Amino acid sequence: MTELASPTTHNHPGDIAQPPGSAEKALSIANVSHSYGARRALDKVSLAVMPASFTALLGLNGAGKSTLFSLVTRLFGIQAGSIRIFGHDIGQEPGEALRCMGVVFQPRTLDLDLSVRQNLLYHAALQGIGRREARLAAGEVLSRIGLADRDGSKVRDLSGGQMRRLEIARALMHRPRLLLLDEPTVGLDVKARVDILNHVRSLAGEQGIGVLWATHLFDEIIPTDDIVVLHQGRVLADGKVARIIADAGARDLHSAFMHLTGIVPDPGELAP
Repeated sequence: MTELASPTTHNHPGDIAQPPGSAEKALSIANVSHSYGARRALDKVSLAVMPASFTALLGLNGAGKSTLFSLVTRLFGIQAGSIRIFGHDIGQEPGEALRCMGVVFQPRTLDLDLSVRQNLLYHAALQGIGRREARLAAGEVLSRIGLADRDGSKVRDLSGGQMRRLEIARALMHRPRLLLLDEPTVGLDVKARVDILNHVRSLAGEQGIGVLWATHLFDEIIPTDDIVVLHQGRVLADGKVARIIADAGARDLHSAFMHLTGIVPDPGELAP
């Protein structure tokens, strides 16, 4: 899969200059809790995503991943704790914070009756991008993701993998520096999953984008990734995959996850 480039223009609402060597976090979540009535979905969740990094948010269905994404994207109001995107508090400076971020939600959010290009241009208009810049950006991203020959096609005629690639391209139209993806490979075949993972990792490594990738699939995570283990609304571990495996005394990530969550008994506890 070809690599997606950023638009060539620089005076864009999503661009926020950083001083050389800045260690400012792309995303900082501190002691965030959220409840639905009496049920607590998130319990004092804290995590950070750095620029130019790929962080996997690993948790089973119902762990609280989508609730956390809804808070970061302001679909829900924050009940407790704080969320900052490149230093901008999401509650106090929502416009500045959201301009730094692109999002790919788990449900498909493309307009199936619009063309590939029309979907991109519509999103650009919502982001306040001028028509000329939007056309240039759309042409570039479509070329780089291998969909230039489908720019006039209705979205409903694309494959599942192509739709996801288009959604990622759309999320990057305003040149965000943080990208959130909530279970983006659900329903895709193995090749499409691998292509999308490779593409998103290249965005982190080569374009300096901070990525938070929510998943329940262990095979989407590689040893060099940062990882946050979320279970029943609580962060049980975070750090490099290798360290989490070592700290759990496990042989692989799956075993470490089972040990952390207590889903199965620790074999050591069964010894006489």
